[in-house]
Amino acid sequence: MTFRSPFISTSFENDRESTSVRQEKAILVSVALPDRPWLSDDPCDEIRGLAESAGAKIVGELTQKKHDVNPGTYIGKGKLDELHQLVEATEADVIIFDNDLSPGQVKNLEKATSIKVIDRSELILDIFATRARTVESRLQVELAQLEYSLPRLKQMWTHLSRLGGGGIGTRGPGETQLEEDRRIVGGRIRDLKNKLVEVQARKEREVASRREEHTVSLVGYTNAGKSRLMNVLTKSDVLVKNQLFSTLDTRTRQWRLKDWGKVLLSDTVGFIRNLPHHLVASFKATLEEARQAKLLLHVVDASNPAVEEHISAVNKVLKELGCDKKAMILVLNKIDAMPNNRDDLIFLKNMYPKAIAISGLTGEGLDDLTDAVIEALTMDFVDAEVTCPQSQGKVLSYLNTHADIYRQEFKEDQVLMLLRLPRHLLYHIAGEGVVVKEVEARKPVSAPQPEVETNEILP
Repeated sequence: MTFRSPFISTSFENDRESTSVRQEKAILVSVALPDRPWLSDDPCDEIRGLAESAGAKIVGELTQKKHDVNPGTYIGKGKLDELHQLVEATEADVIIFDNDLSPGQVKNLEKATSIKVIDRSELILDIFATRARTVESRLQVELAQLEYSLPRLKQMWTHLSRLGGGGIGTRGPGETQLEEDRRIVGGRIRDLKNKLVEVQARKEREVASRREEHTVSLVGYTNAGKSRLMNVLTKSDVLVKNQLFSTLDTRTRQWRLKDWGKVLLSDTVGFIRNLPHHLVASFKATLEEARQAKLLLHVVDASNPAVEEHISAVNKVLKELGCDKKAMILVLNKIDAMPNNRDDLIFLKNMYPKAIAISGLTGEGLDDLTDAVIEALTMDFVDAEVTCPQSQGKVLSYLNTHADIYRQEFKEDQVLMLLRLPRHLLYHIAGEGVVVKEVEARKPVSAPQPEVETNEILP
C-alpha cells in the first residue's frame, strides 16, 4: 500500500483521487461570521489567491454573512440550493470553502452538489505539498496532511456496502478497510514524528553552532515581499514570485552592514491567518531560525487593505512559536504600491511609530532599515572586564575575533582586558580560570552548569 498526499491508501483513491485542485474549475465560497469577518471589500480575495496558487481556474464565487453556521452544511439551505445551481451552470469540478469544515459537513455538501468539496486548511496543505522541495519540508507537510486526514477517513468509506446486519464477524469491507487504514495512518504519523524529532534536534544544533553570529530573520504574512527584500539586502537570488507561499524552506545568506560588520539573514515561510495548527506544529523545525534569531524583521505589505489583520495574524503565530518576546522591527514594505502613497503611509506610521517604511522594489528606506538593525543589534552589546590565563590561547584568540578590545594588560600569567561584545557571548566566555565582569554592574558572570569547556566556545 502506497502513501500519497493528502489521502493515504490506494484503496480509496478511486473515491476521491486527490484533493489537489490543479487544472480544475473551482467555485469559491466565503462565509463571514461574527468572530471571523471579511478583511476587505473583496471577501474572496485571499481564498482566490490561494486557489490560483494551487492551479485552479475560478469559475464562480458565493458569499454569505451568518450569525452562526449550519451544523450539517455550514451554509443555509437557500445558499446551498444557489451553490448547486452554480455548480451545474459552470460545470465546476471542486468547491473550495474559505472556512474550515467538519468531516460531516464536507460529506453533506458533496452529497448535495455531487462534486468534491475542500476547505481552507485542506487547500493550504495541498499548496504546501506541491511547494515542498527539501526532505525536511516534505516530512513536515506529510505529517500535517496525515493528522488532518485521520479524523476524516470514516466519511471516505461510507459509500462501501456493509455485509450482514452488524455485529461481530458481519462487518463489511468498508469498515474492515477503514480500521486497516487507520492503523496504517497512525503508524505513519508515529514514524514521521520520530523522524522530525531527529530533524528538529539536528536543526537546533545547526542553528546553535551560529550562536556567536549576529542572526536576523525575516518573518511576515505570505507575499509580503520578504524574498525580494532578502535579495536586495544580501545581493542573492532567492526565488521571488507574486504568489502566496512561494517560499517554504528557510534560506540563510550573509548581509554585510556598512561600517558595522556582517549578519546572517534568514528568509522564512510566510504566515497566513487561520494557518492550520498541524502545519504550524510540523514546521517548527523549519522556523527554528526565527526562534533562535537575535532580531526579527516583521515584513508587512503596507499596500494591502488588510495590513492590520496581517500584522495581528503574524503576531499570533509568533506567539504560538514562542517568538513574541524577541526584539523585533516592523517593516512597512511595498510603499511604492500604496494607492494614496503618502496619506496612507502617514496613517500607518501614526499607528506604528517605530516602524520603518521601505520599498524592496525601488530601494527607498533601505538605509533607514539598515540603521535600525544596527541600532537594535548594538543595544545587545555590553562592556566587560575579562581576566584570563595566558595559557588559554584559544580563548584569547576567540576574544580578539569576536570582541572590540579597548585595553589589554599582562600581569604575571594573567591577561586583563576591557572590551565590548554581544551580551549573549558572556556566558560562553566564562569557564575554568576565566573571570568575566560587566563594567557597569561589576558582578561576576557565572558559567552555566556544567561549566562550558574552553574548546566548546570556538567555532
